[in-house]
Order: sequence, then structure tokens, then C-alpha cells
Amino acid sequence: MLDKTDLKLLSLLQHDCTLSLQALADAVNLTTTPCWKRLKKLEDDGIIRARVALLDGDKIGLSLTAFMFVKTQQHSRDWYQAFVSVVSSMPEVMAFYRMAGEYDYLLRIQVADMKSYDAFYKRVVNGVPGLIDVTSSFAMEEIKYTTALPVAPLRA
Repeated sequence: MLDKTDLKLLSLLQHDCTLSLQALADAVNLTTTPCWKRLKKLEDDGIIRARVALLDGDKIGLSLTAFMFVKTQQHSRDWYQAFVSVVSSMPEVMAFYRMAGEYDYLLRIQVADMKSYDAFYKRVVNGVPGLIDVTSSFAMEEIKYTTALPVAPLRA
């Protein structure tokens, strides 16, 4: 069970994972050793999955965000495992979900431009048999993007 201190640590790290152990400890009123032990437990428990740098896609030439909706009539375990393996190995896929509703899967794709997306699309369609409908939508403007989960309200 997470307490207020754990939640505050998680909130701080989500906004700046480069904070020093001392800065984190000071922010949650702990000394460094108990703070480090809490962080280690959060990592060991899989709550902290990774500490990463978030990049600006526009500034590195990956300015097209696409959402691919996929329908299939294939639902066997073998097909599912093959599909997940193929799609998960594609670096352009930033997020991949199995869905309830009209479509079976949703992929968020980040590529340089429409030509790059077309090449990606062809790799998916040709690499995975059994797809019956693949529809794409393209983001015109990113209005909000965050990787921070809303842990702060849980502190109350």
C-alpha cells in the first residue's frame, strides 16, 4: 500500500527524474537512506518502471502522430501472440492497446511524415495476416501530452 510519502516521491519523479536523492529526501522530510529504500522498493515492486528522458518529436524529425485502429476476425492465442510480437517490435509504435468496442486494437504511431507512415502501414498490413479493417487518424495539433499519472490527488 502506498502512503503519502510514496505518492509524493512518485509525483516528484514524474515531473523531474533527475532530482538528486538529497532533493527527494528533503522534499518528503526523510534522510537519504530511508528515501533510497523507498525508491528501491517502488522500483522492485514495478511501480517505477523506468527513469527516462522525454524527447520532443518535432525537434528530432518525428512530427507525425498517427492513430491506427485495427479490426480482425482472428482471435486465437497463436495469432494474438504473433500480432503482439510483430507490432511490439516496431519502434514507431509508441502505445499499443487491445480495445473493447468497434475496433480490436489501437496503436499510437510516431513517424517523420506521411511517406514514413505509409511505409509503416504497409509493414503492418503485409506483416500480419488476418486484418479485416485498418483505419488511421492523424493528429493535427498536440494540445496536451503527459506521461505523469495523477497521483497527487491521492495524497489527500
